[in-house]
Amino acid sequence: MAELIHQPVLLTGEGWADYGLVDSGAGRKLERYGDYRFIRPEPQALWQPRMADWDAPHIASHGEFVPGADEDGGGRWNYTKQVPRDGWPLGWGDVKFTAQCTPFRHLGFFPDMAPVWGWMGQQLGERRDASTLNLFGYTGVGTLALSQYGPVTHVDASKKSVAQARANAALSGMESRPVRWIVDDAAKFTAREVRRGKRYDGIIMDPPKFGRGPDGEVWRLEEHLPGLIHDARQLLDENSRFLFLTVYAVRMSSLAIAGLLDEAFAGLPGYVEHGDLAVREDGAGRMLPTAIFARWRRD
Repeated sequence: MAELIHQPVLLTGEGWADYGLVDSGAGRKLERYGDYRFIRPEPQALWQPRMADWDAPHIASHGEFVPGADEDGGGRWNYTKQVPRDGWPLGWGDVKFTAQCTPFRHLGFFPDMAPVWGWMGQQLGERRDASTLNLFGYTGVGTLALSQYGPVTHVDASKKSVAQARANAALSGMESRPVRWIVDDAAKFTAREVRRGKRYDGIIMDPPKFGRGPDGEVWRLEEHLPGLIHDARQLLDENSRFLFLTVYAVRMSSLAIAGLLDEAFAGLPGYVEHGDLAVREDGAGRMLPTAIFARWRRD
């Protein structure tokens, strides 16, 4: 029986050559993406910035995302310097991808997921035949990181995101990696995989608070997550290695989603853990929380 570890875990992402959290505070964060810097809203940055002037020439941003008045993620980018509208290349290890200012305040990937990609690799170890599933796979950085361990099934409801993921594979020189690129509703796809009797060595899922599938399917996290976890559990067995779930922008505890996994994984060995994802500021040591997570691991 999987053991629920009640003590929270902190997964902290450190900056690397192509990304870093420069400073944060007063509800905003200043980040570097290669040669470009941007300011984005960050409600969890309750403290004051450690740098007195974000307009200083050596750190001044190229643009800032100004959120809209609603809670649906709307808003606009205000640019102060020229930014390539078609994006620019970045990398994480061997994975190359295009960063771009999107209408949803993101830049084409989630940098706080870097420690998760590393953790999944640790669970798979030296294997090169592991079969993994990436639900809500977005632009495929996590998929490409997993692809060195074996075949990956990448699922996202957005045709545009899947196209960008395939472009990132080409940019990385990984077009020949064994990846299935699928445009589909994640919950419907997972249910079909259960009916087909499929099995995976690992599953990662990064569901939004609200979303729509390619045929207008409605996704509401609190309503539909339990069913998705139940189905995902059916795709894993005692020899599988992990399931990793991240949740953003909800009024929910990591212990709550860990309880969901604890219930679903009662019949398997291993451990259920939960906690926060965070990013550490460059050179300062201050950590900015970004999301909550729960995970099951075999060992």
